[in-house]
Amino acid sequence: MLSLDAPRAVRSGEELDLNLLHEYLRQVAPSVGEIQEVRQFANGFSNLTYWLKTSTQEYVLRRPPFGANIKGGHDMGREFRVLSLLKGHYDKIPEPIVYCESADIIGAPFYIMTRISGIILRAHMAPTLNLDPAWMRELSEALVDNLVAIHRLDIEKTGLIQLGKPNGYVQRQVEGWNQRYRTAETDKIESMNSVGYWLQQNYPIDHAPAFLHNDYKFDNVLFAANEATGDPLPLIKGVLDWEMATVGDPLMDLGATLAYWSEAEDSPAYKNFNLTWLPGNLTRQEVVARYAEQSGRDLSQILFYYVFGLYKNAVIAQQIYTRWKQGHTKDARFGHLLPMIIELADNSAKAIERGEI
Repeated sequence: MLSLDAPRAVRSGEELDLNLLHEYLRQVAPSVGEIQEVRQFANGFSNLTYWLKTSTQEYVLRRPPFGANIKGGHDMGREFRVLSLLKGHYDKIPEPIVYCESADIIGAPFYIMTRISGIILRAHMAPTLNLDPAWMRELSEALVDNLVAIHRLDIEKTGLIQLGKPNGYVQRQVEGWNQRYRTAETDKIESMNSVGYWLQQNYPIDHAPAFLHNDYKFDNVLFAANEATGDPLPLIKGVLDWEMATVGDPLMDLGATLAYWSEAEDSPAYKNFNLTWLPGNLTRQEVVARYAEQSGRDLSQILFYYVFGLYKNAVIAQQIYTRWKQGHTKDARFGHLLPMIIELADNSAKAIERGEI
């Protein structure tokens, strides 16, 4: 039996000032009521997420990590704005309650939303997750179908168009991540350079712009739970982590998902990204086929998007590795990232060579 995504005790040094928070909420969001209990959801290195319990409701508070550069990818106001624009148009989101721009209340800007409870299938669960392959396949299919639903949202009617500039989106992404790699480069990795060059020489045809989640995978999705067994149902209750959402080519979103979609034959390190290698899951080719069938989009150039997804992941890992090598972090895990960077780059180059994902 799987448990719902459960909060834990608040980590030392990351506590909330409840007195100031209560005073603020009484003024701007009195419907929230008095907070009776605070806990914290486990997280990696992204925004901090707290569980708030009142006498009638459960809420979630999101704030940037301590010491983060707020302008460098932890914009609480933007994430709150995304949820506000989606409200009434897409039902798999929590209800946004209030956004506080000031850092005077809890030490950083934050927002509060209602909580959606459900099961999150995380990569570390794979060794103990004992689901029937046919059931796992249904969960995979539900994940793909929901991505199609996100890409079907009317960006004009919803106002989501204001989140980005779709014209030239793909080229800006490629050039931007190429530049990030050059800035963070520490070791000569021939395949990284060749893949970066290939991307700049093989831009795909333009696709009609759509709303993109930009980090869509199993561990950002909440599935409903079977009340009797606790197993996940192929019914998505909520999608989390909209901080990187924007407007652009929808196949860039699909490519990012495919770049995390490990298969049974992939290396053990690559399987750490997702649990899609478990029996029953769709293969990457089957993901592409189902997305094409459900969306009606032309996926003949999906190789480009898959390669870019792998390349982007490699650059992110390179940036983290560079911070470790320069002594900006002491986390020993980061010192072992170079083989992963090389593997992602080599996988990209091999996909280009064989002409398929």
